[in-house]
Amino acid sequence: MRDGTIELRVNGRLAVVPGPPERPLLFALRTDLGLTGSKYGCGEGECGACTVLLDGAAVRACQIPISEAAGRDVVTIEGIAGPDGTLSPVQRAFADLGAFQCGFCTPGMIVAATALLGLGTAPSRAEIESALEGNVCRCGGYVRILQAVERAVELRAKAQP
Repeated sequence: MRDGTIELRVNGRLAVVPGPPERPLLFALRTDLGLTGSKYGCGEGECGACTVLLDGAAVRACQIPISEAAGRDVVTIEGIAGPDGTLSPVQRAFADLGAFQCGFCTPGMIVAATALLGLGTAPSRAEIESALEGNVCRCGGYVRILQAVERAVELRAKAQP
């Protein structure tokens, strides 16, 4: 932190955001950086709509003070696709299976599933359910969401040599 600002890497780029240090990361992402894909749902870390990756781990951005993100890598839903805009396996599977209804929970679900797939394993249905446990779908579309994550595992396996 310098001069009341905090430096972090967001979606592969250096970002400098204003303090105070206890300010939630979510507000810096949405207000200062214009990255509105991470949603403000409950503000208490219960709904998962604000899920981002912090050094590869899924976290609730509404609960992370920006000081904890200083010098670290943050990936939002806007940073999940490839640099050329190619959808990730999780994004592709969600689109192919229509694993969204109103779409409010979708960014957080995709980011949480991306963290799970980043572990490099082929997760079971129970492991997928556990990884998405803190992400609430208001419309109740969990069946397609779970199917989409399973499909993403298949897509990822096909893409690997």
